[in-house]
Amino acid sequence: MFDEIVKNALQEDLGDGDHSSLACIPQNASGIAKLLVKDTGVLAGVEVAKKVCELVDSTLVFEELLSDGAWVKPGDIAFYLKGSAQSILGAERTLLNFMQRMSGIATQTKTYVDLLEGTNTRLLDTRKTTPGIRYMEKWAVRIGGGMNHRFALYDMIMLKDNHVDFAGGIREAITRTHDYLKATGKSLKVEIEVRNIAELHQVLEVGMVDRIMLDNFTPPLLKEAIEIIDGRYETEASGGITKQTIRSFAETGVDFISVGALTHSFQSLDMSLKATF
Repeated sequence: MFDEIVKNALQEDLGDGDHSSLACIPQNASGIAKLLVKDTGVLAGVEVAKKVCELVDSTLVFEELLSDGAWVKPGDIAFYLKGSAQSILGAERTLLNFMQRMSGIATQTKTYVDLLEGTNTRLLDTRKTTPGIRYMEKWAVRIGGGMNHRFALYDMIMLKDNHVDFAGGIREAITRTHDYLKATGKSLKVEIEVRNIAELHQVLEVGMVDRIMLDNFTPPLLKEAIEIIDGRYETEASGGITKQTIRSFAETGVDFISVGALTHSFQSLDMSLKATF
C-alpha cells in the first residue's frame, strides 16, 4: 500500500515529464538540495521522502540528518539530496506534500498526547482522513505518539448510531452481529456506540461487545457511565473533544479518547527543498 500511494502521487505530479526542468536543465547536471524546516513541531515523513526519491531516481543520494519523530525548529535541516538536478526537482513537490501534511498531523497529535500526561487514557485517531492517503496520515499519528483506531471498515466492527437505528435497536444490532461473526468465521472486535445512560444499560444487558463508545457525553456523565461499566468493557469517549476539554475527559478514567481533528483539522508544517552550493 505504501509503495502504491507514492507511485500514484508521483504519476499525478509528473505525468509524461517535468517539462520545466527538462526544458532548461541539462540532463547531466547534478546538484545538492537540503530539506529546510521553517516551522516548529514534530518531523514526519522522512521515510516517505526516501521512497519518493528512490522511485524517481535510485541513484539519488539521501543523507538523513533528522529522523521521523524529531522535534524541529526553523532553520533545522532534515536531510540533503545529492544527484541529478532534474531528478531532485521531479521529487521535490511530492515529498514536500507528504512531509508537510504528515508533520502537521504528528505535531497536532503530540499536542493532544501531552495534554493526557499523567493519566492512563490513550489517544486514538479516526477514519476522518484524506481519501487515498489514510495509511500516511495514520502513520503520522503514530509518529506523534497517538494510537490508530481501526484502519477501515473491514478490520473491526463498530456499531454506531445509524447501525443501531437501521438494525432496529441495540439488542438487534448486537445479536445480529454475533450471528454474522459466527456464520462467517470472522474474528473481529466489536465496539458499540451509546448516546445516553439508557442505551448503556441496554448494551450491558446484552453484552457480547469488546468496547463501548460513549458519544457526546459530558465529563460528569462520562464518569458516571464508567462507574456503571465498572471495568467490564473497554471504554472510549468521542464527540467534539478539544484541546481545551480533553484533560477533563481523561480524568474520568476513560480508556481511550478518539479525536477526528488529528487528521482533518491540522496545520501543515512549513518546509522547503532548497538548492545549495
